[in-house]
Amino acid sequence: MPFIMIAVLIDMVSIGLIVPVMAPLVGSFTGSQNDQAYWYGLLTLLYGVANFFGAPVLGTLSDRYGRRSVLLIGFCGLMLSFFGTALSTSLGMLIVVRLAAGFMQANASVAQAYVADITPPEQRARRFGLLGAMFGLGFILGPVMGGILGAIDLRLPFYVAGTLAFANLVYGFFVLPESLPLERRQPWNWRAANPVASLKALGALEGVRPLVAVVMLASLAQFTLHTTWVLYTQFKFGWGPLQNGWSMFAVGLTSAVVQGGLLGWMLRRLGAERVAVWGLMSSTVAYLLWGLATQGWMMYVIIACNVLGFGVTAAVQSMISNAADSRTQGRTMGAVSGINSLSTVLAPMIAAPLLVMVSHLPQGDWRIGTPFYFCALLLAAASVLAILFVRQRGRRAEGAGPRAQSPIGAD
Repeated sequence: MPFIMIAVLIDMVSIGLIVPVMAPLVGSFTGSQNDQAYWYGLLTLLYGVANFFGAPVLGTLSDRYGRRSVLLIGFCGLMLSFFGTALSTSLGMLIVVRLAAGFMQANASVAQAYVADITPPEQRARRFGLLGAMFGLGFILGPVMGGILGAIDLRLPFYVAGTLAFANLVYGFFVLPESLPLERRQPWNWRAANPVASLKALGALEGVRPLVAVVMLASLAQFTLHTTWVLYTQFKFGWGPLQNGWSMFAVGLTSAVVQGGLLGWMLRRLGAERVAVWGLMSSTVAYLLWGLATQGWMMYVIIACNVLGFGVTAAVQSMISNAADSRTQGRTMGAVSGINSLSTVLAPMIAAPLLVMVSHLPQGDWRIGTPFYFCALLLAAASVLAILFVRQRGRRAEGAGPRAQSPIGAD
């Protein structure tokens, strides 16, 4: 576990570095806020399309050849994409680089499959939480560094991110062990690598189909947030790379504290299902309040109050992972990543027009929060589905009550 956590931490620091500066870099090639919102949304869309097709391919490859080799491919892809972005001289070059990066970057799903390989089912929620803490810690360090470096030069964070990705490649090559033994590997299957087929297989897992819809709605809200955060805070509060870097620091700090510390206690007291439901409801309120915020400091207060919201991903992922067998964890987590990738395709298509629609409004206007109001609706729908799922599971458990009283039934 420490090996993969260190690899994910370095990975997320390098990704977090570019968050505060990608939108301003796009803006350096455009002449207006409308054009900036349009091209930033298009770049995010194309990255998502490439990742949608690439994630199941790499996930299936990891089931066949092992997690380590595919993670190394991802580290290499990140390194090349960061240096390519730093050297870009036009929007056309940025588009090519982001397409290549999107296809090769499936580290999150492969890392989740890695954790599933080495963890008993009953401990996966907690360990997915530890992995999420590394994501959060990466977003503590990365965006702040990116904001500080971006204030010096917009391209400097990309060079630093590329260097970190190279360090991760070296670390993975010499230190990171393989988690998937030869006897548990699956033969290559083109149908399994098809993104549509992988989503169908995910939906066919016993008892988790409603969770697929929950993941889809929640990830669409999350990626709409990712797509709009920097431009929203620029339009609403006049923030630049430095202020956005610090806001991402707050998100990462809260995520790391919750998933690395509080999540274990929450799971013991509430269980994964209640953590997911209450977290979704908490996030619904948080997104609504972000859209209504009138001062920049309010964004930080809302981040700190949305504690339960940071436990949703680990709770839902553990339930889905536990429904899959040990030989298809890569395909399963790749399919979950495919849902996230599909969300990165859809989010810019929705977010960019919403941003363009409000970009002319004066600073501080409540209507600039329209993308966040849309996210709140998505999360409200996900909350309803999650509640229905938990109630259905409860009724099934009650129906199996007499059998569950025996030790064998309980097992």
